[in-house]
Parts: sequence; C-alpha cells; structure tokens
Amino acid sequence: MQGNSPSTVLVTGATGFIARHVIVQLLDAGFTVRGTVRSLRSEAALRADLETALQDRTCIQRFTLVEADLNRDKGWSEAVAGCRYVQHVASPVPMQAPKNPEEVIRPARDGTLRVLRAAAAAGVERFVYTSSVSAVVSGVPRNRVLTADDWSDAEASGVGPYERSKTLAERAAWTFVGSAEADVMQFAVVNPGAVIGPLIGTEASTSHELIRKLLAREVPGIPDLCVAVVDVRDVAAVHLAVMTAPEANGRRYLTAGPSCSLRDIAQVLAQHCAPRGIRIPVWPIPKWLIQLVAVFDKTAALALPDINNPFSLECSPAMQLLRRPWRPWPEVVRETADSLIAAGHAR
Repeated sequence: MQGNSPSTVLVTGATGFIARHVIVQLLDAGFTVRGTVRSLRSEAALRADLETALQDRTCIQRFTLVEADLNRDKGWSEAVAGCRYVQHVASPVPMQAPKNPEEVIRPARDGTLRVLRAAAAAGVERFVYTSSVSAVVSGVPRNRVLTADDWSDAEASGVGPYERSKTLAERAAWTFVGSAEADVMQFAVVNPGAVIGPLIGTEASTSHELIRKLLAREVPGIPDLCVAVVDVRDVAAVHLAVMTAPEANGRRYLTAGPSCSLRDIAQVLAQHCAPRGIRIPVWPIPKWLIQLVAVFDKTAALALPDINNPFSLECSPAMQLLRRPWRPWPEVVRETADSLIAAGHAR
C-alpha cells in the first residue's frame, strides 16, 4: 500500500479483550482495521467471534490480520504500512506475578517503542496507547483526587511487575514522542481502570479474574479490595474518541468509574445470581489472611497494594469526549457475570 489510507487503523494484540471491542467499534464506525497477532492460527476463531458482535456482519470484510510480536522487530513495518492511525492495545498482563519482573516489563516497554518507531517511520498520523490507571495510582499517596498529571512510583515498595511495566512503558513512550525520531506523529494515551464487561467470544481476561473467582467460588471470602471498574465498551469508545478528537493530542485520559470495594461487587453478584442457584461468597477476609495466602498464591499477591486502599480519579475529560457518563458499575458487574456464565466460567 502506498501513502496513508484515510480510514485504516492498526490495532495491536487483536485477540485481547479490549482490542476485540475496539476492533468491533472501529468496524461499526466504517474504518478499515488491520489487527496484529503473534500467530495467524488464531485468525478463523477471532473472525468468527468478531462477526457475532458486529452490527453488520459484512463489516468483517474490512478486517485483516498480520503477524507481529512485541518481542521482535519482524512484521511491524508491514503492519503499520498505509495506516493513518494506530491503536496500541497489546501488552502482557500476567495472571500471576512472574519470578522475574523483566518478563513483563521488557515486552511492555520495548514492544511499545518497537511499534512507535515503526509507526513514526510509516507516517502514521496519530498513535493511541493503552496504558492503565496502574501508571497513575501505584506506590503513591491516595489521600486526594489523582489526575492525568499524576504518575505511579514504579520503584516504590509493593508495586507489582504489571504496575511497573505499565508505568515504565508509558514513560518510555512519552519520551519517544518528544524526540526528533517521532517527527510530527501525534500521540495520546488511554488509562483504563479495572476493565470488565461482556466477552466477545469465550476467553476471559485477567480483569475478569475477580468476578470469575467469585462465580466459581474459588475464594473463601471477600477482602476489602478497592477497584475502579469500567465497562470495556466505554473503554473502546474512549479509544475511538481519542483517536480523532483534535484536542486529544498530547494528553492522557483516565478512564474509570468510581473506586468501589469488592465486597460491594460481591453483594451485587449475590443478588443477581441467587435465582440461578449460584452462591457468591460475601463474608469478609481480613488483610492479614490475604497476606498469608499471598505467600503461596501469586494472584493474591498482585492484589495486596489495593486492599484497604481506596482511590479517586479525575476522569471527566474522558467523559467529556464521550458526552455521557460511564455505564453504572452495578449494571456492568451484572452483565459481566451473565457473559462469564454463558461462556462457561461459572461452576
């Protein structure tokens, strides 16, 4: 392809939870979408899943896939060729804390720079990067409303590998776009909270783990864990708005609902699932017990920094782009549960 198509968007990590919703909304909006995957063996299944979510199934004809891996240079120049926009959604999200944090940090940081360099060289107009509120709230005092000007302390005690990876990768991205190598490419960042919502297909994401574990009764009770829930469809809509809004260039957009407790989420689930005979654990677990469990359960270890540690985020700029508020978190929790149950993730 020669030159830049006015409607072609590259979406990295096309099989991911957020990426699938971004792709569907882009196709529904009339864009041509090219997705990246590590192996084209997933193509048939992914296309079938996406078709079920499209308003018009014929839109899938504007979707193609290419192979590209964040750990290698090969494939990225071909992936970005002819694209006007890039939605860089791909990033490693561990189910468990890795033994070596670099297993998560290196592909997140170096992979992002790899895609940025390829996009700048190809003349991409705007690059949208999917970061996380983990790059804002981790390792810092939470006694005030945190804004897009705030950054996590990646070196603080208790900050996990994922939080470090998102912070260091986003920092590296901002440094790159301020360099001569980035040329005139525009850049914007979306920082989502705990992204849940309906699945496209049957594969659950790491963000679904809290609700999935409750549905499957894999936890003995509920810690006082604080999360900022946001619907994946709202997150995808922010990605599209940030991609084209002139005022979005050079900005971060925190994208999350109000911080709520896992106990509140469990109560909503208990009421919603009771008619189906699914019992949800709602009794509290003290922090000291979670700390003990975390010695043996690496998933529990990832949650420790957010226990008894609520936070508040300034997300009005993202809502102003959408011209509407977020979907209410209890509604999102119920829809997430329905989707997980339908996909076989509850026992």
